[in-house]
Amino acid sequence: MTEILSHEQIWAALDALGSRYGLSASGLARKAGLDPTTFNRSKRQTASGHQRWPSTESIAKVLAATGASLDEFMSLVAAKGRSGARHPRPLIGLDQAGVGGFFDEAGFATGSGWDEIDFLAGADEHSYALEISGDSMAPLYRDGDVVIVSPSAPVRRGDRVVVKTTQGEILAKELKRQTARTIELKSFNSSYPDRVLRNDEVSWMARIVWASQ
Repeated sequence: MTEILSHEQIWAALDALGSRYGLSASGLARKAGLDPTTFNRSKRQTASGHQRWPSTESIAKVLAATGASLDEFMSLVAAKGRSGARHPRPLIGLDQAGVGGFFDEAGFATGSGWDEIDFLAGADEHSYALEISGDSMAPLYRDGDVVIVSPSAPVRRGDRVVVKTTQGEILAKELKRQTARTIELKSFNSSYPDRVLRNDEVSWMARIVWASQ
């Protein structure tokens, strides 16, 4: 049986994609080079109640601007079409993550001691959740916020990432620059220093793909 994509699914998927990259509807539009009001809820139907759909051109610009793939977007569309479909994800506090036994050498969740959190279907099967503690990521993320991390997602300059050093330190920062020798990390909170690590000082780096704020 062929599924028909609904107006609600498409818009919900755009909202979810924006959330993954820490962007509001207007922020997502601006990043894609569109009028900031393009994705506002007031623009999703006419005054007479007729549904307005996002154009394929605007969706293409959003994907290009965020670096998201079409498959990633369509997985969000499919998730919104499965009413109430949720998948449990491993959850641990960011301050606990540096303790040994929770990750393998590539940064994938392993071992016991994890809690669980329900998360909408569409997140990849290797993703896990970290609960923020303290103010080191303020004002972007605050104490108690939960971020979803994917060790299998590609990492690009400007992405928000979680890094584990060979000394067991867990860092949550923005990837400022990566060269053949070093990784430069920018702090979200100006009270905390930026970091420059040699590649051999880094065990793994994984991208933050979503945050519950």
